[in-house]
Amino acid sequence: MSKVEVIMPKLGMTMKKGTVLEWKKKEGDRVKKDEVLAVVESEKITSDLTAPQDGVLVKILHAEGDEVPVGETIAIIEAEG
Repeated sequence: MSKVEVIMPKLGMTMKKGTVLEWKKKEGDRVKKDEVLAVVESEKITSDLTAPQDGVLVKILHAEGDEVPVGETIAIIEAEG
């Protein structure tokens, strides 16, 4: 099994960091590709962050309320297959 990083997306041209508003999944949960993992927010927009592939959410690296730079890993999924 391989590990897949879930990164803070760039939601706008000038976005440099985002805030994790809410985790919809918890460590140990099975996730499907495109299933909502968390809700993230920039200065101008709120967006759902989805799983990049099927697997198990093995580690959440940033808690709700954390500000995270764009491109930084916020969680790790252990991919299936």
